[in-house]
Amino acid sequence: GSFKLRGATNAVRSLPSADRAKGVVAASTGNHGRALAHAAREAGLPAVICMSSLVPANKVEAIRALGAEIRIVGRSQDDAQEEVDRLVAEAGMVMLPPFDHADIIAGQGTLGLELLEQVPDVETVLVQLSGGGLIAGVAAALKGMRPDIRVIGISMERGAAMQASLVAGRPVEVEELPTLADSLGGGIGLKNRHTFAMVRDLVDEVVLLTEAEIAEGVRHAYWQERQIVEGAGAVGIGALLAGKVRPSGKTAVLLSGGNIDMGLHHRLVSGEDVDVAKG
Repeated sequence: GSFKLRGATNAVRSLPSADRAKGVVAASTGNHGRALAHAAREAGLPAVICMSSLVPANKVEAIRALGAEIRIVGRSQDDAQEEVDRLVAEAGMVMLPPFDHADIIAGQGTLGLELLEQVPDVETVLVQLSGGGLIAGVAAALKGMRPDIRVIGISMERGAAMQASLVAGRPVEVEELPTLADSLGGGIGLKNRHTFAMVRDLVDEVVLLTEAEIAEGVRHAYWQERQIVEGAGAVGIGALLAGKVRPSGKTAVLLSGGNIDMGLHHRLVSGEDVDVAKG
């Protein structure tokens, strides 16, 4: 599972009745697609999930098992998004994107509220960073109640679109590359409406990890915490282990996402040096 179900469920339940029969469509690197497929099935709505060929097969099959129609298009999120745009224009489907949508962001932000309930004196929070839906919602919730909390985004060195956009001062395109943190891949959209500005204004720091550092996060989660966590979910642990984030006061790390190929997971936790770019 992953946090994505919160945003997808909130967005589906917020749809006007006139839009529901048209069905929902989204581009996804896997986890949002799975969440949207589940939320749509629960609501009795048709769903189409568009993905690139870089999405791992286990994530594709998990979405198909939930009854959604799958479209594999190109080798990037931008390619998949083009198919989404076509279905919106030609079939009238409703697009519910993975991150840049107010209802999605609000749903993800409930994690921040729960964190404050559980750890009211938290001072630093490490959050996965991809398109920004999770960290935007969590940061808005945290800083709305405690502006002093430090929020740090963690991503991978291979194709970190949000970080590249922050450096450029505007949304930019970044080549998508194979990575252990595959769920963090994809662009943020050149016409980004919400998350770029929210991350820019609310996130205090962004840290990028090597593939080896991501792998160490996965291993630690398994051997020390007895948790099966995918690469994207383990980046916060990886950042701490690598010394790229030095805890300041009480520190929380969000772990979310266990949708990893179990063969790959076994190789990682067995200590194998895995380079997903080489297969």
